[in-house]
Amino acid sequence: MIRFSVFYPQSEGATFDHEYYRSKHVPLCRDSWNPRGAEIDRGLDGPHVAAVHFLFDSNEDLQAALASEGTSAIMADVANYTTIVPVTQVSETF
Repeated sequence: MIRFSVFYPQSEGATFDHEYYRSKHVPLCRDSWNPRGAEIDRGLDGPHVAAVHFLFDSNEDLQAALASEGTSAIMADVANYTTIVPVTQVSETF
């Protein structure tokens, strides 16, 4: 299983709309990428304001999702909920 994580690091003066993220952005990602699953984190203590973790069956499935037509709309939507530049990580889960 492959996990694609998107982290939003804390930064001075940054904004993040958790409601928009949860109700609009992540569903847009789910609809466009069709991952096996998705889990949202709201940071309470630590270096990140929020994160999301998408699960894919394989790295090929992840790469196909990221290359899909819907990814441009996903990237354009980021400005609607945050001023933070996200950081991504791809992991293999066991």
